[in-house]
Amino acid sequence: MPKAPLPIRNGLGPDRLRMPRESEARTVLEYLTGEFPDERALWTDLVDTGGVVDEHGRTISSDTRYQPTRFVYFYREPAPEIPVPHEIEILHRDEQILVIDKPHFLATIPRGAHIVESAVVRLRRDLDLPDLAPVHRLDRMTAGVIVFTVTPDLRRPYQELFAQQRIVKEYEAIAGFDPELTFPRTVRSRINKVHGEMTATEVEGEPNSETRIELTSTGTDSAGATFGRYRLFPRTGRTHQLRLHLNSLGVPIVGDNYYPHYRPSAPGDFTTPLRLLARALEYPDPITGHTRRFVSSRALDMGL
Repeated sequence: MPKAPLPIRNGLGPDRLRMPRESEARTVLEYLTGEFPDERALWTDLVDTGGVVDEHGRTISSDTRYQPTRFVYFYREPAPEIPVPHEIEILHRDEQILVIDKPHFLATIPRGAHIVESAVVRLRRDLDLPDLAPVHRLDRMTAGVIVFTVTPDLRRPYQELFAQQRIVKEYEAIAGFDPELTFPRTVRSRINKVHGEMTATEVEGEPNSETRIELTSTGTDSAGATFGRYRLFPRTGRTHQLRLHLNSLGVPIVGDNYYPHYRPSAPGDFTTPLRLLARALEYPDPITGHTRRFVSSRALDMGL
């Protein structure tokens, strides 16, 4: 994707829109107001105030001719969001990388209804790091260690560590307990995730996911039910892999509203976190070659 001609603003980059090859519009503004008639006043105001530019950063005026197949860029104010009432802890910061300890309920990147309330937007805004980008991601409901690069030239070397599976990822989870199960054990399965569907599924076929699971301790709740504390080492990074693999053993993670059955949570409900934590990351630094290890300081309690 080409670099946007508008800078990051308040942690967010500009939106862009590609004009179709065929259109009866004579000007860019005519196309925009025709395509979005309910926002006619918004587009007119944006153009009048110089808030729309082309791919080269040139301002679109009310009489700029229509440009088929070209892009226009602009800022759009995100819809109001319920603030996530948890802070981001910074584990490490230098001129190359930023490592954080992400709280539960905070998205890694803008997605769906979670735009401003995402780790990358918060950090870009609060630390004045407009080029900050995550090397990898965690689900919104998963807490723990995430590595960000500070400058664009470093993204590829760090991302290649994950692509080449040179990262040792250690997770911790609290889930059900079955005395018939033996640990440590390795779970392998084929995971399929359909775009637009909330949950992933395990299907027949060649495995594309692998997780080593260890049971480190057990505990009971007030009703006498036993739960286990697990250490998980995923070799692959499929969507919801750890949640699916524990669920496949009959011991779903505490607080999981996706597996075994999807249960939508109420907006703004931060009372029941998923008991899943990216506890540690270890890797050979692609710049220095030295081994680096970062560990979350968050406590993962039973909360039962």
